[in-house]
Amino acid sequence: MSLRLGDTAPNFTAKTTEGEIDFYEYLGDSWGILFSHPADFTPVCTTELGRTALLQGEFAKRNVKVLAVSIDPLDQHLEWRKDINETQNCHVGFPIIADENKNVATLYDMIHPNASATATVRSLFVIGPDKKIKLTITYPASTGRNFYEVLRVVDSLQLSSQYSVATPADWKVGEEVIVGLSLSTEEAKQKFPKGVKEVKPYLRYTPQPNL
Repeated sequence: MSLRLGDTAPNFTAKTTEGEIDFYEYLGDSWGILFSHPADFTPVCTTELGRTALLQGEFAKRNVKVLAVSIDPLDQHLEWRKDINETQNCHVGFPIIADENKNVATLYDMIHPNASATATVRSLFVIGPDKKIKLTITYPASTGRNFYEVLRVVDSLQLSSQYSVATPADWKVGEEVIVGLSLSTEEAKQKFPKGVKEVKPYLRYTPQPNL
């Protein structure tokens, strides 16, 4: 099954390094990030989980819960977690799902046969509090993800979910945002008292409204 933006994220129960979880119960009213790894005890994955662990405070500030998934068994996850903590100078405090039967990998279409018939690719899903898929990113097994970009995307998604705005290329928190096309310029000026700058009728900027 190929999941698309706006689809409902499938629920599941799974064994993890933090005990058995029900995905929906684990997320509660939070945002969620589910990301897959080709295998335990592999170098790129080790750095990715380490980086995520070091950014746990940043995810928590944004009301985001993270879960990793690999098709290796739980005992391997627990041993690998020790290596991650040691080599990346971190503490992995989020669940790593043991997906031996590939249930989660199948639900989320994480195995791409033309890349590998057995290992999951580097899929990442951002899931909103409404359990809808807000973002999907897929990297090849050889390329580590940029988790600062994941945080940037979460900031953009959360902002656009609260206000009628979009974010321009390379946007970062604190920079101007784009007024949504659903608003006329007059409506935008009323909605955004910090000001609206019209470059073209369809291209209008306003300071970030929640700062």
